Formats: sequence, structure tokens, C-alpha cells
Amino acid sequence: MMIVNTIAELQDALYKHRQAGSTIGFVPTMGNLHQGHLSLVDKAKELSDVVIVSLFVNPTQFGPNEDFDSYPRTFDADCQKLQNHDADIIFAPSVEEVYPGYPQNKAQPNLTKVHVAELGKDHCGASRPGHFDGVTTIVTKLFNMVRPDIAVFGQKDFQQLAVIRRMVQDLNIPVTIIGAPILREPNGLAMSSRNGYLSQEQKDQAAGIYRVLSWAKEQLNTHKQSFDEVEQSAVKQLEEQGFRVDYFNIANADTLQVAETSDKNIVILAAAFLGKVRLIDNVTLTL
Repeated sequence: MMIVNTIAELQDALYKHRQAGSTIGFVPTMGNLHQGHLSLVDKAKELSDVVIVSLFVNPTQFGPNEDFDSYPRTFDADCQKLQNHDADIIFAPSVEEVYPGYPQNKAQPNLTKVHVAELGKDHCGASRPGHFDGVTTIVTKLFNMVRPDIAVFGQKDFQQLAVIRRMVQDLNIPVTIIGAPILREPNGLAMSSRNGYLSQEQKDQAAGIYRVLSWAKEQLNTHKQSFDEVEQSAVKQLEEQGFRVDYFNIANADTLQVAETSDKNIVILAAAFLGKVRLIDNVTLTL
């Protein structure tokens, strides 16, 4: 396994693989890896000859009051895990390498941004203004640096996956986007880097989000309640369990717009705070 820190080193490392006609798989991450991330690496290994994993905490997708400075950085442990899962190249650039002039110019007022209309405006986009612009900008930059054939993203960030798929389609970026299933703890809690902020007691409590999502899915499958009734009841259940609910939305899985009774492909999206930790999760269903 090779570790590179600059774009030039990355291109040199990939040159021989491109010359050999190898397919290149890419898994972009912010590090602090858990089994969910590693399942993405495993999927990339199945579908490509060479796998690159980026470890880069992207400052432009964090809001001013979010946890960029305190976000866990576990580089050595991440490298060991990736070696155990047969990653070929780790790309760990500095912020300066990715955003020339940063951090001297933290505001980045003239930074070119990639904006995907509509899909990023609701749900997480409504409560985290600018977040998805940060995501799409960094993913575009990484795609330009790595030039992969495929890229694997987790379905836990359902809205992010939809936004990236739309971006790739709209900008004719020659990358196939693969969505990998959510990995969960035995109690149902979706694996997330931010789970590291939780105590074991809080992790047990946090699993309540998935239980409520599963309850909502059952209600829709059996047509026991309307969409609005399910959303309102779900919010009440989460609040009674100690969550501060950001949103609980039933949406069209393709457009991410508010679901209508005629829609067949449905996603139920939830975000809620447990203490200071913001957790997201989702389930899908076909009606």
C-alpha cells in the first residue's frame, strides 16, 4: 500500500496502472474510518483493479458552528485498517494542496464552487446552508485529481449520494457512482464517524432513530396512516426519546421532493440531535 500527499505523487502512482489498462476505484472519506467505510473499500475492490482511498477532512462542507476543528483525525489507525482491507493507494493531501491559499484565506470568497440545484435545498441542505456546495466542490476536485472509473459512496448519506449522482450526470463526469448499503450496529444504529462522540448509553439511545424509521416504513407499507400523520407521530416519538429533531421527511426517492400518494419509490429521511451530536439515517421502500 502506498501513501501519497500531493496531486503530483498521486498521478505518478497511477500512471503505471493507467498504462496497464487497470480499472481505478475510488472511495472518498474524511478519515476516522469505521466498518461502514471499510465496506465501501471492499465494494470498490470487487469492482476495480486498483483502489484509492482519500483521507481528507474537507473544511468547505462544515458550517461556522460545526465541528471541523474537533472532527476526529485518526490517520495512523485509518492507514492500518485500509492496509488490512487491501487498499492500494491512500491519498492524504493537505488543505493547502486541495485549496491553494487556504488557510490564510479561510473565507475563500472567490472559490469556484459546484452547485447542484434542487436536490440539495431541502432536508440536510435546509439546515446546513452551503453544505452540499462544499461536498460537490470537493468531490469534483477529487474526481479531477484521481480520475477514477468508479466511485463508491454509502447510502447512509442518501441525499449526498443523490446530489453526487446528479452532478456527475449534469457535468458529464466519466465516473460510475456506486451506492453501497448502510452498515448498522447490532442495535440498528447506522455506523457513522460521529458515533464516536457518543457514550455507550447514548449509542443505545441513538438506535431509536432507526426504530422509528422502521415503524414509519411499516405504517406506509400497510397504509395505516397518511404521510403527514406518520411524520408528525415520528417526530413526537423521537422527542419523547430525548432527541431534538431536525427533520423527519417522507420524500420521493428520485427527486427528494415531498412525497405524494402517487409516488412509488419512497425514502424516509431523518436527522436528529442527541445532545450536541447530529445523527442522520434513512430507509427506503417501494409502494
